[in-house]
Parts: sequence; C-alpha cells; structure tokens
Amino acid sequence: MPVLPALKAALRSPLLPFWLVIALLPFGRSSELGTLLCLLGVVLLFARHPRALGEHAGARLLLWLLGAYIGAALLSCIGAVAPGKSWSTVAALLRYVPLGLYACFAIRRQGKLEALYAAVAVVLAVWVLDAWVQALTGWSLGGHAEEQRVSGIFGAGNLKLGPALAALAPFALWAARWRWGRTGLLLAGLALLGPVLLSGSRASWLTYALVLLAFAWREAASTRRFLLLCGAGALVAAAAGGLAWKTSERFHARMEKTMLALQGSSQALDTALSGRLDIWRTSWWMFEAHPLNGVGVRGYRYAYRQVAPADDHFVATGENCGAGEGACHAHQVVLEVLSETGVVGLALWLAAVVLAVRRWRAVGPAARARAFPATVALGVMLFPLNTHLAFYSAWWGLLFAWVLGLWCASLYVVAEAGDGA
Repeated sequence: MPVLPALKAALRSPLLPFWLVIALLPFGRSSELGTLLCLLGVVLLFARHPRALGEHAGARLLLWLLGAYIGAALLSCIGAVAPGKSWSTVAALLRYVPLGLYACFAIRRQGKLEALYAAVAVVLAVWVLDAWVQALTGWSLGGHAEEQRVSGIFGAGNLKLGPALAALAPFALWAARWRWGRTGLLLAGLALLGPVLLSGSRASWLTYALVLLAFAWREAASTRRFLLLCGAGALVAAAAGGLAWKTSERFHARMEKTMLALQGSSQALDTALSGRLDIWRTSWWMFEAHPLNGVGVRGYRYAYRQVAPADDHFVATGENCGAGEGACHAHQVVLEVLSETGVVGLALWLAAVVLAVRRWRAVGPAARARAFPATVALGVMLFPLNTHLAFYSAWWGLLFAWVLGLWCASLYVVAEAGDGA
C-alpha cells in the first residue's frame, strides 16, 4: 500500500481520532481533541460489546502497564508536598486508559497498523519540510525561528520539535523503507537528520542516534555489516555536523556550549549540560528526603527550594520554572520516578518493564517485526542514559501514552493473508 493511499485510508477509518493526537501535537492542548474522541469511541465500544476487553491481549497488557504508571503516581499522593497538584495529575492521567484502549481495538489488523504508521510518517514529513524551510529562510508555519534553535511548526515558544521528531522518527523511517526500499530509508534518515541537529536539543541528538542504530541493526542482519553501517553513519553524521557547525549560527552556539564538557572541570561540565548536574544532585537529595513514595507526582518544583542549596542557580534566577521556584522536573526518567514517586514508584515501573519485555518476547518474530517502529519509539523514549522531558507532564506524558498504546496494539494485530505469520 503506497503512503498517500494509506493516509487516505487512515483519515476515512476509525484510526482518525488516534492519529489526530499526533497531527495536532504542535498546537498546544488541541491534541486532546483526539484523546476526547478516543474516549467517546471506547464508551461506545463497551456499550455494544461489554466483554470486549477479555478478547484482546494487547488491551489487557496496556491496562497492566498503565496500572503501574498511574499506580506509582497515585501512591505518591500520600503525603505529597503539593497534594492538589498531585491528585489533579493522577485524575488527568486516567485519560490515557481510553486513549490506549482505543488504539488496541481500532488497530486490529495489519493493514490498519501499516496505514497508521504511514499516516504518522506524512505528519512528520510536513514537520521536516517546514523545519528545513525555517532553517533556510528563518520562517515556518510556526513563525520566526528561535534565536538559537530551529523550532519549526511548534513555534519559538514551544521548543519541542527535536524531542518529538526524534522519538517519532521510527515511523517515518519505516514508511520510507516500506515504500522505497533502502534508498528511501537512507534519504529519509538524512532528511530527518538536519532538523534534529538544528533543533539544538542534545537529548534529541542521542535519541535519533539510537533510532538509527536500531534500523541499522535490522538492515544489517549480521554484526560485521552492522559495524560497517555504524562506521558509515558516523562519517555522515560528522560531515553533517561539521557543515551545520560552519553554516548555522544556532548549531554553532549549541556545539560551543557542548564542547565545554571537554575542559574537565565540574563547573564546565555543568555549564555544558545547562545546569543538569545541579538538578540531578538536587533530585537525589529530594529522593533521600522522601525515599518511600517521593514528594508526589508533579510536586518536584514545589519541593525543589526545600532541598536545593541557598545559592542554587535555578532558585536564584527562576530560569527553569519561574522566579523562586527552581527547576520544574528532574530531566531524567529514573531520577524523576525516584524523586516524585520513590522506591515504590520505581518498583512499579521496573515491574512494568519486565512484563513488557516478557510479552514482547512471547509474541514471536513476525509480531515483533510488525511492532518494530513502535518498539523503537518506546525504547528510545525510555532510554535511561539521556536527559528527558517529564513523563508525568501533560505534553510528554500524552506522547508517551500514545506510543505505549500503539505498541500494545501492534504486538497483537492480526496478520493479513500471505504475511506468513
């Protein structure tokens, strides 16, 4: 099925509400329209088929995984430093349940899954094209470029192009490989590389590198070929980075800041990491002060001043959240879970990871191949040796829940005739 017909099929099918979450992602809370439509769809489904849940293994897996995610947040509300914020966050997290269930029941067959992959790839193609236009002209659908970064369709006040593009890149790469073979995969990889680099998000650089490594491993089919592909990819990335360094003032500024890490001092490293060392240190102190169930989900900014030193940069400047508040979140998934939900929350997250890996291994190679783009997207979002947006925030949490729902659905789709599964 070619990409554009697949997009048309997605727009005319029950996939539309789920796809809208991604299509509207750059436009603030408008992406919640898709979430609302998914909720209505699930209500209608269970009104007609009350026992539908027992017929779908992916839906049951989703409930277990979201149970761990939301359960960690729920238990963190006991003794939370900002109970109102924590309890309202838990209430908001419940909308992810119908979102994921809708994906599981709307994407029952391989054709629907492929149509959704292609439809998401078209959205990313628009983002990439717009970002390239902004890189060359300074303007995009999101307005004028931010001073140090290409912000694309998301706009200069919402610097999420890099994280979103890197996390969702597997769907664009899969669609290009599916439609145009390895040549398409190579060209799509290069097309995505520029906006990811110019977005200035160094976490996104690492995320996208992990995506490319996953696709290289899949294409190589042997360790020797994989190493050759990695070497070739490293040369291309170095050439692209060198070109951007010489031609883009935004990328040059980000690289100059990054290179401070090579000076060897802790102060230089902290500056290169935009103060992340201070935030991570404070996150650990926060966990030590509230080891069992943390400070409460989304209570990080309210607890920061209680734990941080008096001369803390973020408290003094309000650079991250606002005057006097300090940092908004831990900027690292493990530290976020520990500081906000404690060892109880981390135990639930780890149990969910173990369950997810066991189910992924149990479904067999054909199902894993169909779920490959969603698996890569979920894996790179959760990769612990990186910096992260807040997983319990409204925006990144929604994207995470969307990918999680799609992953659970993709593991259990029914193969089309002739698929060989």
